Amino acid sequence: MALSTKNGGATDSHSGDANSARVQHQHWRVYGQVQGVGFRPFVFNLAQHFHLVGGVFNDGAGVQINLQGKVGNLQHFHQHFLNELPAAARVERVERVILDELLDKTRFEILQSQPGSVHTTVTPDLALCQNCLNELFDSSDRRYLYPFINCTACGPRYTIVENLPYDRPSTTMASFSLCPACQSEYNNPKDRRFHAQPNACEQCGPQLTLLDHEGNIVSELDPTAGLVKRLKAGDVVAIKSLGGFHLACDARNVDAVNRLRERKSRAQKPFALMVANLVSAADFVELGQKTEECLLSSAAPIVLLKKKKLADKQLQNIAPELSEIGIMLPSAPLHWLLFYEAAGRPKNKTWLAEKQALVLVMTSANPQGEALVYQNDTAVERLAGIADSFLVHNREIETRCDDAIVQADGHVIRFARGFAPGVIRMAQGGPAVLACGGWYKNSVTLTDQNRALLSHYIGDLDKVENCRAMEKTVAHFLRLFESQPAAVACDLHPDFYSTRFAEQFAHSRQLPLIKVQHHQAHIAAVMAEHQLDGPVLGLALDGTGMGDNGKIWGGELLKVDTEGFQRLGYLKELALPGGDRASLEPWRIAVSFLYLSGNEARAELLYGKRVEYQTVIQMIKQQLNCPMSSSAGRWFDIAASLLGVCDKVSYEAEAAIKLEALASSYGRVEADKKAYCIEANRLDVSPLIERLIECTNPAWGAALFHATFSQALADWLTENSRQHGCDDIVLAGGCFSNRLLRDSLTAQLKTRHLNVWNAKQVPCNDSGLSLGQAWVALNKINNE
Repeated sequence: MALSTKNGGATDSHSGDANSARVQHQHWRVYGQVQGVGFRPFVFNLAQHFHLVGGVFNDGAGVQINLQGKVGNLQHFHQHFLNELPAAARVERVERVILDELLDKTRFEILQSQPGSVHTTVTPDLALCQNCLNELFDSSDRRYLYPFINCTACGPRYTIVENLPYDRPSTTMASFSLCPACQSEYNNPKDRRFHAQPNACEQCGPQLTLLDHEGNIVSELDPTAGLVKRLKAGDVVAIKSLGGFHLACDARNVDAVNRLRERKSRAQKPFALMVANLVSAADFVELGQKTEECLLSSAAPIVLLKKKKLADKQLQNIAPELSEIGIMLPSAPLHWLLFYEAAGRPKNKTWLAEKQALVLVMTSANPQGEALVYQNDTAVERLAGIADSFLVHNREIETRCDDAIVQADGHVIRFARGFAPGVIRMAQGGPAVLACGGWYKNSVTLTDQNRALLSHYIGDLDKVENCRAMEKTVAHFLRLFESQPAAVACDLHPDFYSTRFAEQFAHSRQLPLIKVQHHQAHIAAVMAEHQLDGPVLGLALDGTGMGDNGKIWGGELLKVDTEGFQRLGYLKELALPGGDRASLEPWRIAVSFLYLSGNEARAELLYGKRVEYQTVIQMIKQQLNCPMSSSAGRWFDIAASLLGVCDKVSYEAEAAIKLEALASSYGRVEADKKAYCIEANRLDVSPLIERLIECTNPAWGAALFHATFSQALADWLTENSRQHGCDDIVLAGGCFSNRLLRDSLTAQLKTRHLNVWNAKQVPCNDSGLSLGQAWVALNKINNE
């Protein structure tokens, strides 16, 4: 936290006891995540404790505080302020000015929010806090079993806010008038619900309703009891949570799991699970201090955890052929009530720490990969044929927001609920830039001075609903942060919806449009996160991205700084028979590799019985619809196909993910240093693939592939580091979601005394592209 003090004219030269007793007036301006987290009551109570007068209020930039009292008391206030901030507060900067004029006040007050230019952020949604959890199951509390209990330390924020400053009239709670008891809490600075904007109770707040599959109200006294009854019967249900609907079923009921897979057309892609507590998760995943802290955090994300040996027998078809399962804990009071009901409504709270039998599949209600369903009036229609019943409520969601996904080591894979909107403090500032992201895993970024405001995960822009969601997110960001962009950034690819949107947006407002090469943006995102100016050597490994030469890139060694980038080298290019279809059917790339390397007999032996085999061969021979690509992802696809791991994918990167899981199951093997070569700064791992052709142990082959590929990359980077005199290495792109590859390569580079920078707060995949685009655009503007 940066804290600066300016003297506005008052003398501050006294010392000792006389100075401590002198009265002083200070004005503080606090920036960061300081609205909707109990910050003003925290300041109020602290000021009262140290006998200070003045006031505190929200404005568009954050929080302003006027403090007056004895200098000694002000010093005590300062010390406690720094050490006792509310748990959800994130203070970025404090500006403190000493003023000559003293206040004519006799008390400290919380004042009405003031308008002004918006330079603050919005707090992400926060998981239910311990205090509210205790009240939820306290039969003497007036919010006993109320599914929307919250306070300033927990509850919805980003998903209900419409405008800033963050006050109740600017949220979707505006339509709920507070009852006298809730109003009293809301007005009382000593109450933890003081100005808790979602504050409500059974008498005045949102209510649950249970619907059947046709949307008819089910007349049961307790909607949660009715839903649990249906879960136990094997139904697939839709539950309206904080940021949208989940599809849920009993994870121990394999028939229910299979029905959900069939109805959602999700043959192999893993499901996330929700369990009541850590002890319930310990049966089937490995836990550690860091992962437990992550699960229990206010973000309450899905955490990818290593399976225990019996996990697949206990929970069949949840994460087939993978080494990890995504686990999350309840984030909303409604989730807790489901576990309470399933436990038989225990009389005391000891059940909260005890193992619970219920394990829920909790997957996003996004049919056919569309945007997350979040509105009551469309849920029944869009989830028809999938959900047997619906648990809805009448608190509107302003912004849909999926569950965040985090790896066990803390790397964020999906930036969403609990994290979004995020603030990345960059090394440089400049005019406002709107960056529109890419095609897959879209997000948008809006800059404000040297802050990058990163949106939630929106999804792939191959669906109309997702494109609309992206447009809505842009409009919401511009309105929320009162921004008028001075420039727009996007990907080079002309056919991305995000590119077309950026072009139209820029044209309609006569703004400069800055197109950013895909892999430069990947590297730039990491540079923005770590406040790097460069030059750096950036290794961008992913599935696809348009190069500045119009070709398909994906295995790129770039030199990047604030002036631009230089392509130093790339992975050997592969032919992709059928273009994009080849990434969905890895066997096609394997055939191409074998044929072009003179091993047509092996290609026919392995794949000749496939109906389309001869068509693919003709494509290769005649170079018809066979674009060349330097993509790293396609090398993983070849290895997965040759080892019999995956010939046809049902979800993105399935082949690579299963290959990593298989390699992890085998353990460590030595890299084959003869199975790759570097010529003219082109890395060729063809000899490694040729070793796999005769491999009879797929797990060993997968481990060999990872070890050798990592070794090859380390040698390639080390050689270029020496040649270009650059010790800063940035690893970026979706392939670095692969922990085995990332950890191995990072460790090797560090032993060679190189500085390694990975994406951590921001996903390394295409969700981070908008941040990188914004960084490049800002530097381009600043350099002009």
